[in-house]
Amino acid sequence: MCGGFTCSKNTLVGLNVIYILVSFLMIGVAVHGKVSGIVTSLPIVGGITACGVFLLMISVIGLIGAVRHHQVLLFFYMVVLFLIFLIQFSCSCAALAINEGDEIKLIKSAWKTAETKSESLVIQAEQTFDCCGLGLGEDNIPYLKPSAADRNFTETREVFKNYPDAECYHAANVTMKKECLTCYSHISDKVNSGFNAAGGLGLFFSFTELFGVICTHKYRLYIRDMGEFA
Repeated sequence: MCGGFTCSKNTLVGLNVIYILVSFLMIGVAVHGKVSGIVTSLPIVGGITACGVFLLMISVIGLIGAVRHHQVLLFFYMVVLFLIFLIQFSCSCAALAINEGDEIKLIKSAWKTAETKSESLVIQAEQTFDCCGLGLGEDNIPYLKPSAADRNFTETREVFKNYPDAECYHAANVTMKKECLTCYSHISDKVNSGFNAAGGLGLFFSFTELFGVICTHKYRLYIRDMGEFA
């Protein structure tokens, strides 16, 4: 931990410069994903962009407060950063603690919502993972082979029309191959590893935020003491 005024200041400056770089990276990834067509959902792009802009604003406030020794900006920065720490720490712990049953419920809920409000997401998922249907029954028990309803959805929307080499390829007089599986069998491991990775990474960054709060508090005390001494 920093033991002096200069060390605390330099630490805050460095920490906020890193946050600024991360915010630009988030905004750049969102824009690249939209322009390149990797991500077609506007809410996803908008959410990532909004998080990047918010992080950029908070980082700039912290940077200005550290450089100009501004007590009000530093106090605001410290409070907001602590709130972000609480939210991120809680979400990270929840992501690491989630079990298979909860994962199934989340996947099924997201899939059903996408089928209703944004079929393009379901079509993109099936094309990406070369699968047909979600593969979760009414009782949330997974099944491997696509049901008649799954095949009807995929065939009606001609999901694999331009993918003749896909295992789930279908045509007017051609049935799907026996190797074609449901999407849950492809994405369950990826979702699990995604939760673990997101939880671990979020937990790591949450402690950097707590470190920033502590440094900001000490830095404000140094500024106050210097003002009283002057």
